[in-house]
Amino acid sequence: MTSVELREPADHQRASRPDTDAQSVRGPAALLPRHVAIVMDGNRRWARQHGLSEGEGHSAGVDAIRPIVEHAADLGIEALSIYAFSRENWSRGNDEVETLFALLEAAIRRETSDLVRQGVRVRILGRLDELPERTRASIADALSATAGGTRMTLNVAFNYSGRSEIVDAVRRAVDDGLAAADIDEPALRARLYTAEVPDPDLLIRTGGEQRISNFLIWQAAYAELYFCDILWPDFDPAAFDAALAEFARRTRRFGR
Repeated sequence: MTSVELREPADHQRASRPDTDAQSVRGPAALLPRHVAIVMDGNRRWARQHGLSEGEGHSAGVDAIRPIVEHAADLGIEALSIYAFSRENWSRGNDEVETLFALLEAAIRRETSDLVRQGVRVRILGRLDELPERTRASIADALSATAGGTRMTLNVAFNYSGRSEIVDAVRRAVDDGLAAADIDEPALRARLYTAEVPDPDLLIRTGGEQRISNFLIWQAAYAELYFCDILWPDFDPAAFDAALAEFARRTRRFGR
Protein backbone atom coordinates (compact mmCIF):
# COMPACT_ATOMS: atom_id res chain seq x y z
CA MET A 1 0.00 0.00 0.00
CA THR A 2 1.21 3.49 -0.80
CA SER A 3 2.54 5.45 2.17
CA VAL A 4 1.46 9.09 2.19
CA GLU A 5 2.54 11.67 4.73
CA LEU A 6 0.53 14.72 5.69
CA ARG A 7 2.23 18.06 5.32
CA GLU A 8 1.68 21.62 6.36
CA PRO A 9 -0.57 23.52 3.89
CA ALA A 10 1.29 23.77 0.60
CA ASP A 11 2.47 27.02 -0.95
CA HIS A 12 -0.39 27.04 -3.44
CA GLN A 13 -2.84 27.10 -0.53
CA ARG A 14 -1.10 29.88 1.35
CA ALA A 15 -0.73 32.16 -1.63
CA SER A 16 -3.95 31.57 -3.58
CA ARG A 17 -5.96 34.10 -1.56
CA PRO A 18 -5.30 36.79 1.04
CA ASP A 19 -5.25 35.94 4.72
CA THR A 20 -8.68 35.56 6.27
CA ASP A 21 -9.81 37.19 9.49
CA ALA A 22 -12.17 34.77 11.19
CA GLN A 23 -13.91 37.60 13.01
CA SER A 24 -14.77 39.30 9.71
CA VAL A 25 -17.31 36.62 8.85
CA ARG A 26 -18.45 35.72 12.34
CA GLY A 27 -21.28 38.25 12.46
CA PRO A 28 -24.54 37.50 14.26
CA ALA A 29 -24.80 33.89 15.32
CA ALA A 30 -28.04 33.52 13.36
CA LEU A 31 -26.15 34.19 10.13
CA LEU A 32 -23.67 31.35 10.65
CA PRO A 33 -24.62 27.78 9.78
CA ARG A 34 -24.46 25.36 12.68
CA HIS A 35 -23.46 22.51 10.39
CA VAL A 36 -21.54 22.77 7.11
CA ALA A 37 -21.14 19.79 4.76
CA ILE A 38 -18.57 19.72 1.96
CA VAL A 39 -18.26 17.55 -1.14
CA MET A 40 -14.51 17.82 -1.71
CA ASP A 41 -14.33 17.46 -5.50
CA GLY A 42 -11.50 18.12 -7.91
CA ASN A 43 -8.36 16.37 -6.62
CA ARG A 44 -7.69 14.46 -9.84
CA ARG A 45 -8.37 17.42 -12.11
CA TRP A 46 -6.11 19.56 -9.94
CA ALA A 47 -3.36 16.97 -10.29
CA ARG A 48 -3.71 16.91 -14.09
CA GLN A 49 -3.55 20.71 -14.24
CA HIS A 50 -0.30 20.63 -12.27
CA GLY A 51 1.26 17.69 -14.11
CA LEU A 52 1.07 15.46 -11.04
CA SER A 53 -0.15 11.94 -10.35
CA GLU A 54 -3.63 11.23 -9.02
CA GLY A 55 -2.09 10.17 -5.73
CA GLU A 56 -0.36 13.54 -5.40
CA GLY A 57 -3.68 15.23 -6.13
CA HIS A 58 -5.39 13.29 -3.36
CA SER A 59 -2.48 14.10 -1.02
CA ALA A 60 -2.91 17.80 -1.79
CA GLY A 61 -6.60 17.35 -1.08
CA VAL A 62 -5.80 15.99 2.37
CA ASP A 63 -3.52 18.97 2.98
CA ALA A 64 -6.50 21.24 2.25
CA ILE A 65 -8.63 19.70 5.00
CA ARG A 66 -6.60 20.89 7.98
CA PRO A 67 -6.95 24.68 7.47
CA ILE A 68 -10.69 24.33 6.80
CA VAL A 69 -11.20 22.32 10.00
CA GLU A 70 -9.20 24.82 12.05
CA HIS A 71 -11.00 27.79 10.50
CA ALA A 72 -14.46 26.30 10.96
CA ALA A 73 -13.72 25.58 14.62
CA ASP A 74 -12.41 29.13 15.13
CA LEU A 75 -15.64 30.52 13.66
CA GLY A 76 -17.81 28.52 16.02
CA ILE A 77 -19.25 26.08 13.48
CA GLU A 78 -20.84 23.27 15.48
CA ALA A 79 -20.33 20.47 12.97
CA LEU A 80 -18.33 20.02 9.78
CA SER A 81 -18.95 17.02 7.50
CA ILE A 82 -16.56 16.14 4.67
CA TYR A 83 -17.14 13.58 1.92
CA ALA A 84 -13.90 11.62 1.73
CA PHE A 85 -14.76 8.29 0.06
CA SER A 86 -18.08 7.12 -1.34
CA ARG A 87 -19.12 3.50 -1.70
CA GLU A 88 -19.16 4.18 -5.44
CA ASN A 89 -15.41 4.95 -5.26
CA TRP A 90 -14.70 1.21 -4.99
CA SER A 91 -15.13 1.15 -8.78
CA ARG A 92 -11.92 3.15 -9.22
CA GLY A 93 -8.60 1.45 -9.93
CA ASN A 94 -7.00 -0.59 -7.15
CA ASP A 95 -3.98 1.71 -6.92
CA GLU A 96 -6.15 4.78 -6.42
CA VAL A 97 -8.34 3.05 -3.83
CA GLU A 98 -5.26 1.89 -1.91
CA THR A 99 -3.88 5.42 -2.00
CA LEU A 100 -7.13 6.80 -0.61
CA PHE A 101 -7.06 4.28 2.24
CA ALA A 102 -3.41 5.12 2.95
CA LEU A 103 -4.34 8.81 3.08
CA LEU A 104 -7.14 8.15 5.54
CA GLU A 105 -4.89 6.13 7.81
CA ALA A 106 -2.09 8.72 7.62
CA ALA A 107 -4.54 11.54 8.35
CA ILE A 108 -5.96 9.75 11.36
CA ARG A 109 -2.57 8.85 12.82
CA ARG A 110 -0.96 12.23 12.29
CA GLU A 111 -3.86 14.56 12.98
CA THR A 112 -5.50 12.96 16.03
CA SER A 113 -3.35 14.71 18.64
CA ASP A 114 -3.95 18.09 17.01
CA LEU A 115 -7.68 17.47 16.83
CA VAL A 116 -7.67 16.60 20.53
CA ARG A 117 -5.84 19.87 21.23
CA GLN A 118 -8.45 21.79 19.25
CA GLY A 119 -11.35 20.09 21.03
CA VAL A 120 -12.63 18.52 17.80
CA ARG A 121 -14.51 15.25 18.08
CA VAL A 122 -14.13 12.93 15.08
CA ARG A 123 -16.93 10.71 13.86
CA ILE A 124 -16.89 8.43 10.82
CA LEU A 125 -20.00 8.16 8.66
CA GLY A 126 -20.32 5.00 6.58
CA ARG A 127 -20.22 1.22 6.61
CA LEU A 128 -17.08 0.64 8.64
CA ASP A 129 -17.51 -3.13 8.63
CA GLU A 130 -16.59 -3.13 4.92
CA LEU A 131 -13.22 -1.43 5.52
CA PRO A 132 -9.86 -3.21 5.94
CA GLU A 133 -9.04 -4.23 9.50
CA ARG A 134 -6.05 -1.86 9.71
CA THR A 135 -8.22 1.09 8.68
CA ARG A 136 -10.90 0.15 11.21
CA ALA A 137 -8.27 -0.01 13.97
CA SER A 138 -6.94 3.47 13.11
CA ILE A 139 -10.48 4.83 13.10
CA ALA A 140 -11.26 3.25 16.47
CA ASP A 141 -8.18 4.86 18.03
CA ALA A 142 -9.12 8.31 16.68
CA LEU A 143 -12.73 8.04 17.80
CA SER A 144 -11.64 7.07 21.29
CA ALA A 145 -8.97 9.78 21.57
CA THR A 146 -11.21 12.62 20.39
CA ALA A 147 -14.43 11.52 22.09
CA GLY A 148 -14.21 14.29 24.69
CA GLY A 149 -14.03 17.10 22.13
CA THR A 150 -16.81 19.66 22.57
CA ARG A 151 -15.69 22.52 20.36
CA MET A 152 -16.73 21.02 17.01
CA THR A 153 -17.72 17.65 15.56
CA LEU A 154 -15.85 16.57 12.42
CA ASN A 155 -17.82 13.97 10.46
CA VAL A 156 -15.68 12.13 7.92
CA ALA A 157 -17.86 10.29 5.39
CA PHE A 158 -15.81 7.27 4.37
CA ASN A 159 -17.25 4.27 2.54
CA TYR A 160 -20.42 6.34 2.65
CA SER A 161 -23.62 6.43 0.60
CA GLY A 162 -26.68 8.49 1.47
CA ARG A 163 -29.00 5.79 0.19
CA SER A 164 -27.15 3.10 2.14
CA GLU A 165 -27.44 5.26 5.26
CA ILE A 166 -31.22 5.37 4.91
CA VAL A 167 -31.31 1.60 4.37
CA ASP A 168 -29.18 1.13 7.49
CA ALA A 169 -31.51 3.39 9.49
CA VAL A 170 -34.53 1.32 8.44
CA ARG A 171 -32.70 -1.89 9.36
CA ARG A 172 -31.87 -0.45 12.79
CA ALA A 173 -35.50 0.45 13.32
CA VAL A 174 -36.54 -3.11 12.45
CA ASP A 175 -33.80 -4.57 14.66
CA ASP A 176 -35.04 -2.34 17.49
CA GLY A 177 -38.45 -3.97 17.18
CA LEU A 178 -40.39 -1.00 15.81
CA ALA A 179 -43.67 -1.84 14.15
CA ALA A 180 -44.21 -0.54 10.63
CA ALA A 181 -46.67 2.07 11.91
CA ASP A 182 -44.01 3.40 14.30
CA ILE A 183 -41.32 3.93 11.64
CA ASP A 184 -41.74 7.64 10.98
CA GLU A 185 -39.35 10.49 10.19
CA PRO A 186 -38.22 11.08 13.81
CA ALA A 187 -37.63 7.35 14.25
CA LEU A 188 -35.43 7.19 11.16
CA ARG A 189 -33.61 10.43 11.88
CA ALA A 190 -32.64 9.08 15.31
CA ARG A 191 -30.99 6.13 13.57
CA LEU A 192 -29.00 8.02 10.94
CA TYR A 193 -25.21 8.21 11.20
CA THR A 194 -25.54 11.93 12.04
CA ALA A 195 -28.22 11.58 14.73
CA GLU A 196 -26.06 13.44 17.26
CA VAL A 197 -25.62 16.64 15.24
CA PRO A 198 -28.06 19.07 13.59
CA ASP A 199 -28.83 18.68 9.91
CA PRO A 200 -26.50 20.68 7.63
CA ASP A 201 -27.57 24.26 6.99
CA LEU A 202 -25.07 24.68 4.16
CA LEU A 203 -23.76 22.11 1.68
CA ILE A 204 -20.72 23.18 -0.36
CA ARG A 205 -19.46 21.41 -3.45
CA THR A 206 -16.15 22.37 -4.99
CA GLY A 207 -14.89 21.57 -8.46
CA GLY A 208 -17.68 23.03 -10.60
CA GLU A 209 -20.15 20.13 -10.57
CA GLN A 210 -23.68 20.93 -9.40
CA ARG A 211 -25.07 17.90 -7.61
CA ILE A 212 -24.81 16.43 -4.12
CA SER A 213 -23.76 12.94 -5.30
CA ASN A 214 -25.57 10.82 -2.73
CA PHE A 215 -24.16 12.81 0.22
CA LEU A 216 -26.39 13.34 3.27
CA ILE A 217 -29.47 13.16 1.05
CA TRP A 218 -31.86 12.88 4.00
CA GLN A 219 -30.15 15.51 6.12
CA ALA A 220 -29.66 18.02 3.28
CA ALA A 221 -33.38 18.28 2.49
CA TYR A 222 -33.42 21.94 3.56
CA ALA A 223 -29.72 22.77 3.25
CA GLU A 224 -28.61 25.76 1.23
CA LEU A 225 -26.53 24.54 -1.69
CA TYR A 226 -23.36 26.38 -2.72
CA PHE A 227 -21.43 25.31 -5.80
CA CYS A 228 -18.06 26.78 -6.72
CA ASP A 229 -15.54 26.18 -9.51
CA ILE A 230 -12.52 26.02 -7.19
CA LEU A 231 -10.91 22.59 -7.22
CA TRP A 232 -10.72 21.15 -3.72
CA PRO A 233 -6.93 21.42 -3.12
CA ASP A 234 -7.24 25.18 -3.77
CA PHE A 235 -10.29 25.62 -1.50
CA ASP A 236 -8.96 27.62 1.44
CA PRO A 237 -10.45 29.55 4.41
CA ALA A 238 -11.13 32.59 2.22
CA ALA A 239 -13.17 30.42 -0.15
CA PHE A 240 -14.97 28.95 2.85
CA ASP A 241 -15.77 32.47 4.03
CA ALA A 242 -17.20 33.32 0.61
CA ALA A 243 -19.62 30.41 1.00
CA LEU A 244 -20.58 31.59 4.49
CA ALA A 245 -21.15 35.12 3.20
CA GLU A 246 -23.46 33.80 0.48
CA PHE A 247 -25.31 31.72 3.09
CA ALA A 248 -25.81 34.81 5.24
CA ARG A 249 -27.40 36.66 2.31
CA ARG A 250 -30.05 34.01 1.72
CA THR A 251 -33.50 33.89 3.32
CA ARG A 252 -34.46 30.44 4.58
CA ARG A 253 -38.27 30.08 4.72
CA PHE A 254 -38.70 26.34 5.42
CA GLY A 255 -42.07 26.37 3.62
CA ARG A 256 -43.39 29.42 5.44
